[in-house]
Amino acid sequence: MLTLTHCLPPDPEAAIALTLSLTADDRTRSRHRFETEEGEAVHLKLPRGTVLSHGDCLTDDSGNITVLVTAKPEPTLIVTAHTPLDLLRAAYHLGNRHVPLEIKPDYLRLTVDPVLKTLVEQLGLTVQEETAPFHPELGAYHSPHGH
Repeated sequence: MLTLTHCLPPDPEAAIALTLSLTADDRTRSRHRFETEEGEAVHLKLPRGTVLSHGDCLTDDSGNITVLVTAKPEPTLIVTAHTPLDLLRAAYHLGNRHVPLEIKPDYLRLTVDPVLKTLVEQLGLTVQEETAPFHPELGAYHSPHGH
């Protein structure tokens, strides 16, 4: 089993040996066992608080193996509105519930939750299910990669 101990910033020049496709929740785990797309077992042993992003690279202590992190498509809800104010209102209500949320100019994305789906629909917004990579906002006090 390959133990990955270092997170490197995205590097388009890196020679990628393996690909690790992780859900948004998996990308918050600094100590966990996963399997790469190629079937290789890997163990993350990263600094506590590390949050991985799509495109990050991981390596072992030797630095000889580079593993690319990708955002794995997962079931999500896409929230759209007729006006920007309606979308802001939905973001406010979801934020009050401390829901991991991806915020874009024309939509919000969150994990599938029937209660939250009903809440947003009652606010008059449109909700559709979609399997897609999920990139929630990091907390206001969070620094990238736990630094």
